[in-house]
Amino acid sequence: MRLRSVPLELKEANAFIDKTHRHHDPVHRDKYRLGCEIDGKLVGVVQVGRPVARALCDGKTLEVVRLCSDGTPQVCSYLYGAAARIAKELGYSKIITYILKSEPGTSLKAAGWHKEAEIRGHSWNHRSRPRTTTAPTCDKQRWAKDLRGGAENEIPQEVGEAGR
Repeated sequence: MRLRSVPLELKEANAFIDKTHRHHDPVHRDKYRLGCEIDGKLVGVVQVGRPVARALCDGKTLEVVRLCSDGTPQVCSYLYGAAARIAKELGYSKIITYILKSEPGTSLKAAGWHKEAEIRGHSWNHRSRPRTTTAPTCDKQRWAKDLRGGAENEIPQEVGEAGR
């Protein structure tokens, strides 16, 4: 079994999410998305966008807004890892995601992420801004991966000086 990354259009990713995701509807927009194939069959999708929580929108952080698979082993950790590598290449310093409190986070742990916070569940619907959503309002966990640091991010001194 060989997992392979494939580019997807938003329409393709949303069709997979609509058919496969247990508790979320498709997104209206994202910054980028990636599919995972095995032998030409799409088995998973990840969609990455700006953080939904305004307090986390610092211009250096991205959020995995949707990730799902058809149940094929290792697909979720593969996609979490790929999403983080792409975010790092784009110059972001952190990537986050939210999972339900009842979920163990096994794929996130396998991809090198860590649990950052427990988040109290709530509805986005308010008198001042009525909203209808099918998203779960239960407690969640926020997971993160720091994309900064490491020797692979440093420019060798001779290269840096040559450009001056």
